[in-house]
Amino acid sequence: MEHPFGIDFGGTGIKGAPVDLATGTFAGPKAKIDTPRPANPETVSAVFRQLVSGFPSSTAAVGVTVPGVVKHGVVWSAANIDSSWIGTDADEVFTEALQREVHVVNDADAAGLAEVEYGAAKGRRGLVIVTTLGTGIGSALVHDGVLVPNSELGHLEIAGKVAEQHAANSVREREELSWADWAQRLTSYYRTLERLFSPELIVVGGGVSKSADEFLPLIEIETEIVPAALRNKAGIIGAALVASRAGRH
Repeated sequence: MEHPFGIDFGGTGIKGAPVDLATGTFAGPKAKIDTPRPANPETVSAVFRQLVSGFPSSTAAVGVTVPGVVKHGVVWSAANIDSSWIGTDADEVFTEALQREVHVVNDADAAGLAEVEYGAAKGRRGLVIVTTLGTGIGSALVHDGVLVPNSELGHLEIAGKVAEQHAANSVREREELSWADWAQRLTSYYRTLERLFSPELIVVGGGVSKSADEFLPLIEIETEIVPAALRNKAGIIGAALVASRAGRH
């Protein structure tokens, strides 16, 4: 049984690995290449070919995270990648480039699926909201293991401000907020999510989740809130999971 391959396509780096879906772990070493400039379909496809060529030849499906809205394989936003992606059928572009079946998914959605299947939300029923706190705020809504794609809850407006422009980790760093001050902003954000969605569980990912002990206990909400378990592996694992499931339909 060949393992599906996951690629995490980010604004600064492109990393990938084969994934063992039985265990939710990498089935080989992870490879990483810097994201090209400009990060357009041609240059990124070339990097993908280079990345995959470092692994044994395979016909297994490839899953790719994209930092943007994805509908039926087509990219509809491009915050940290080249604007030429907008309207591009990335499934088609990458399938042709790699000569393997490729399926793309929003990066936060991939991380959310991975956390539900293998990580902090494993075994939880009902609605789980996974948020990634970084440059912006990414989000994934997963209900009983089924993804509701492209939720973009970082763009919610709270008290006249876009949530991610007020409460993302990049804002904490830029404004040199204390953990307590930042937790106050996150409390407002997560209370809004509670009021709108009544989730069973909120999972907090992104690089800052490794410091969860500093700020999660200070967030005052009713819903259980826990740090992500898979950290920076979640995108690759979730992408491979999406590719595997898409191949079965």
